[in-house]
Amino acid sequence: MIPTTAEILAALPWIVFAILVPILLRPRSNIEGYAPLEAVASPMVSIIIPARNEAENITTCLRTILKTRYPSWEIIVIDDNSVDGTAEIVRAIDESSGGRVTLVEGAPLPEDWMGKSWACWQGYKAAKGDVLLFTDADTRHNTRLLGHAVAGMKKEKADLLTVLPRQIMEGFWERIILPHVFVAIMLRFHDVTRIGKARKPRDVIANGQFLMFPRESYEAIGGHEAVRRNVVEDLRLAQIIVEKKRHVFAAHAEDMMETRMYRSLPGIVEGWSKNLALGARQAAPKWLGPIAPWVLGVMEILFWVVPATVFVLSFFMTVSPFLSGWSLTATVVSLVFWMVTHVRFRIPMLHATLYPMGAMITGFMCFRSAMRGERVAWKGRNYPGVKPD
Repeated sequence: MIPTTAEILAALPWIVFAILVPILLRPRSNIEGYAPLEAVASPMVSIIIPARNEAENITTCLRTILKTRYPSWEIIVIDDNSVDGTAEIVRAIDESSGGRVTLVEGAPLPEDWMGKSWACWQGYKAAKGDVLLFTDADTRHNTRLLGHAVAGMKKEKADLLTVLPRQIMEGFWERIILPHVFVAIMLRFHDVTRIGKARKPRDVIANGQFLMFPRESYEAIGGHEAVRRNVVEDLRLAQIIVEKKRHVFAAHAEDMMETRMYRSLPGIVEGWSKNLALGARQAAPKWLGPIAPWVLGVMEILFWVVPATVFVLSFFMTVSPFLSGWSLTATVVSLVFWMVTHVRFRIPMLHATLYPMGAMITGFMCFRSAMRGERVAWKGRNYPGVKPD
């Protein structure tokens, strides 16, 4: 069936989206473009890793960082009261690496702190470096990443440098859901070169998987103590940098760093429910902030689920020729878009055929996160009354 002109016009939003978005999301400003400094000019970097129940990830993370070619560094792991053997694993790696890893036993969590920020703050207190790198236990680092990052920070005179790694999606649910989440985030901040030029706090973002500060800059903004009650602490740190008239710099690093955030459907739902709504409220324009998570959830359903549902129903019940032609056009265009997106994320294209399912779950996570309001639960801890700044 060949769609009519009217049906094509009705599907025009999907057609325009599928054409323009891949162009908007093309990578810019790669960290590999910054040549590492000479050894004598390389400041000491303290690599700080907060870890709460990270037994599944911490070994791979530490082994990749320990292979770094950067000349001057230390690794500090803060065991945030883990109960899964994380500390024992870190001690074993420390012994096998000749004492290159420092384990800090985390103090009990104060009532007015979020767990990750509290762990990072303790890591800062133990750090000796002139440069502080906060990274997550679920990351994997190329041997050259640290050198390029320090060079980029120095050349751009950044008070905060953040990089965008490749997001590994190996499980079924990861491949179905996470592309929707990442596309939404990337659409809001599609050009990382603009982050460095931003003058409004809501126009910047940072990736908590890699936050690099000169020590002086970190201390000048109050460090993680300044965001101790904020769920999306990485975003808020970047915003404070801009509020203080300082400079955030972001760059792509898909070929030099990898991270795998969640491995199961419950983990994905719980993890993104924790910060989708609060992050959307902080990152959206101020007038849109209060309803941003609701708008995002509704758009996921209307844009990706409704046309495909109408198209499928047309095989089982009577649907007007116009709706049938519109839904066919919008669904085919959507499928092509998600196939291209999956290729970019290095995911088998077959998973793109289930994009409506991913949109439904993403919409559900947006609504769930919004309905939670200020209540946050994560890794066995409940944080009532947490508010975005």
